[in-house]
Amino acid sequence: MFPKPTNLRPDVARLIEAGYEVTIEHDHLVMRGVPYVNVNGHVLRGVLVSTLPGSLSVEAPPDSHQVWFAGEYPCDATGKRMEYIIASAQHYLIGGALAVDFHFSSKPRSGAYAGHYEKMVTYATILESQAAAIEPGVTARTGRVVASPDDSPFEYFDNASGRAGIAGLTAKLRKRSVAILGLGGTGSYVLDFLAKAPIVNIHLIDGDIFEQHNAFRAPGAAPAESIREHKPKVEYFAQVYSRIHRGIVAHHAYVTEQTIDLLDGHEMVFICIDNSEAKAIIVAALEANGTPFIDVGMGVDEVDGGLTGQLRTTLSTPANRNHVHERGRIPMTAGRGNDLYARNIQVCELNAMNACLAVIRWKRQCGFYKDTEHEHFSLFSIDGNHLLNEDAA
Repeated sequence: MFPKPTNLRPDVARLIEAGYEVTIEHDHLVMRGVPYVNVNGHVLRGVLVSTLPGSLSVEAPPDSHQVWFAGEYPCDATGKRMEYIIASAQHYLIGGALAVDFHFSSKPRSGAYAGHYEKMVTYATILESQAAAIEPGVTARTGRVVASPDDSPFEYFDNASGRAGIAGLTAKLRKRSVAILGLGGTGSYVLDFLAKAPIVNIHLIDGDIFEQHNAFRAPGAAPAESIREHKPKVEYFAQVYSRIHRGIVAHHAYVTEQTIDLLDGHEMVFICIDNSEAKAIIVAALEANGTPFIDVGMGVDEVDGGLTGQLRTTLSTPANRNHVHERGRIPMTAGRGNDLYARNIQVCELNAMNACLAVIRWKRQCGFYKDTEHEHFSLFSIDGNHLLNEDAA
């Protein structure tokens, strides 16, 4: 099967992006859904199979100009056998249920194919050109979404990372477990961003119900039916994001002294709640467990007929926690909340930006983005578009 999507080699990723139905099986590159003509003049779908040198994540040039083919004897549009591309006719079992019937040989004028994209597309075009003479428009570019293997956190492949050549960087984001505490305006955007990262499990922790005002603070467009169902937030968001990410785990609960164990065992926790008093218990538990966390906060006020305020991002790691307490970087007492924001004003762009700053900080901590400031506290001022970085490690 395919390697994990973050390891997908660029040549294979390019084929998928072009719409071809390809997989890697038994160390071979397999292209299904290739139209061809049989001896009776019927258009059928066959399978092209090529050896695949190199690793699963790093491409290498083809080691042969030949491919195998699974299907009936291929013919041209008149029903004449295409003997000129047949090297041999032999049923051969490659592995598992993958078997082939013919060996094709069509050497390019250069003597060798530059890459697997050129090689596979060339053979697919040879076959489909004859089929298109009978059924105009028929193509091997089926556009079918190829499901990820069982060990992938995604439902379908992230074919961009490999093609962009950043598979090694994306691998730094492979974490066993990350938790999001609070699925309000900012927490829901944190989920939106993390759902595209190769995290095995993303735990959602929130005791609220998904209501109408939440729809105006969350990513995407919630259908009215979902609002009428009065589902727990975690269940609603788990249902939405399970379409792309398999490891969404929902916990319909508030974190209290009785449920504090929900914070155990994570490699990062995003705290996205506005209950300052609850944060005292949460921060103490995470520090005791040696868990790194990022706390976000937002303050919004109306001044001279316009809104102003600040967005805060605080990172705490086992190696650097003093700033949280000595400099009061996280509000943990009553009376330090923001009344205007608490009245559910619709500032989703600020929520999204607060989430962006938090997730970017996490990715810098992971080494995905370069981290030159090493700040553990940042403050963005809305009215002046200023970003303050402090508490460097």
